[in-house]
Amino acid sequence: MSLHGRPGYHSLEIESGALPFRTLRNAMSATPAPSDHRLAAIHAAVETHRPRPGALLPMLHAIQDALGWVPPEAIPVIATALNQSRAEIHGVVSFYHHFRTTPPGRHVVQVCRAESCQAKGGVALEEHAKRSLGIDWHQTTPDGAISLEPVYCLGNCACSPAIRVGDEILGRVSCARFDRIVEGLREEVPA
Repeated sequence: MSLHGRPGYHSLEIESGALPFRTLRNAMSATPAPSDHRLAAIHAAVETHRPRPGALLPMLHAIQDALGWVPPEAIPVIATALNQSRAEIHGVVSFYHHFRTTPPGRHVVQVCRAESCQAKGGVALEEHAKRSLGIDWHQTTPDGAISLEPVYCLGNCACSPAIRVGDEILGRVSCARFDRIVEGLREEVPA
């Protein structure tokens, strides 16, 4: 079977319709099953932003703000609402690095990779963060505590290198300070 008559796109039936197999193959094995809460958040975001011109990005932002990521079941709902193909929606989600397609860890740690931070020790901090957490960019530690993401300028250049943990921006982060921050995050009891 092909999607929209395009050869090479095999389909996989999911509750809300067919999605490109290449899109879902890796995501489905690590993605939690859809829940009523997730579906309600998706539909609320779609209905809130559908009337707006250029509604796709506001919808995606609202879904990620509500859920922490854009789950695969959001794609066909958005595509139907905007009368676009699932491939077009997936193309936007995969183009922008901001959008997550897997659930994040309990804490998202972003390491600034802009020029000022790079000049003030950011490269060593990135390497240390990846090594100490045992993960790469856009991955989550096996215990689900921390997701590591690059960010390109936090506007804290006078205090480089900088990181953001959730909504808090921290400056002058050395490797040792990074380790203390991570230790504190791991000690927090999950809600």
